[in-house]
Amino acid sequence: MSVLNGKKILLGVSAGIAAYKTAELVRAFIKLGAEVKVVMTPASKDFITPLTLSTLSKNPVHSTFYDKKEGEDELWNNHVDLGLWADMMVIAPVTANTLSKMANGVCDNLLLATYLSAKCPVYFAPAMDLDMYKHQSTKVNLDKLQSFGNKMIPATSGELASGLIGEGRMAEPKDIVCFIEDDINSKLPLKGKKVLVTAGPTYENIDPVRFIGNRSSGKMGCEIAKEIANLGAEVILVIGPSSQIVEHSLIKRVDVKSAEDMYNACHKYYSNVDIAICSAAVADYKPSNTDNQKIKSKNSSLIIELVPTKDILKSLGEAKDNQFLVGFALETNNEVANAKEKIKKKNLDMIVLNSLQDKGAGFEGDTNKVTIIDKHFKENVFSLKSKKEVAKDIINEIIQQINA
Repeated sequence: MSVLNGKKILLGVSAGIAAYKTAELVRAFIKLGAEVKVVMTPASKDFITPLTLSTLSKNPVHSTFYDKKEGEDELWNNHVDLGLWADMMVIAPVTANTLSKMANGVCDNLLLATYLSAKCPVYFAPAMDLDMYKHQSTKVNLDKLQSFGNKMIPATSGELASGLIGEGRMAEPKDIVCFIEDDINSKLPLKGKKVLVTAGPTYENIDPVRFIGNRSSGKMGCEIAKEIANLGAEVILVIGPSSQIVEHSLIKRVDVKSAEDMYNACHKYYSNVDIAICSAAVADYKPSNTDNQKIKSKNSSLIIELVPTKDILKSLGEAKDNQFLVGFALETNNEVANAKEKIKKKNLDMIVLNSLQDKGAGFEGDTNKVTIIDKHFKENVFSLKSKKEVAKDIINEIIQQINA
């Protein structure tokens, strides 16, 4: 899966012949799972139509501060909102004219106003004729833009619109995409790390039909796995019975059923990981005996003897060799005290506490409310959030502690 999957990309198009390539560029971003909006300079519409880019991006294309349809009031295109919406801004092509304006803070069209308002990373791909590209003023402007933190996607050599052959040709769309992906990958905070994540419930068989389990859906663990993979790490996701679908090229899914299965899977991979996050709701007990045949219903009571399962988290704490080990605690009373005791008993570096007293937290739902406690018992309390946002909070906390 590309690092551009799910990203919001704002594409700026200025008035150069290379603008025709932006149709292919939009398609490439969309194909990789990005959402794309396009802002054009008014003159760029002479080279490619807004209709083409709107159709490909599936979003309206803006080129002026106001849109007005016949019989309707003017509608302001808010450049600030556009800049805040984007995860990244890509301006391609950047002509000598637009380059000069960007470098010197000139703001005479919607594209430039949006650029000056953008808080996200900005990539720009110059495109101009050979002599213009080599001119000293162009070099000064290119250096100035990069000094602002903007990333230049270098022009290539080739046949130019003037008929000359030389440097100044805008990079091809596939090369622009590769440049951006490589730049993002180089900055991923977990690049090169291997992480073990457990998720979901375990099922402990009573007979071939019945089992002891719990209401864990596996959503929290899966969101954690996806967030880690998005930050560049290889993930081994050991997951109990769950309907959750996880698709990412950096996630290896290992499906298990019982606590014993999960124990064996965790220890198979544990020695080769840097971080282990045990978010699974593992059964604490299992039937002492499992019937090979379905137990027939009777009018009398049925007594099932339960015995403890293997304590996966404790065993990982005992086997720890420089791994950063994270546990989860789901409590109903004395929550913080119980969680801190768990840190000591199981040799954890951090614990994520859920309380069933908090509305919207716990199993099955799409939200969670957690308190993160480190091994020094420092507490960080978070508000109720989506499990996706909670996963980000957890991973950010892990990164901060690893880098401390």
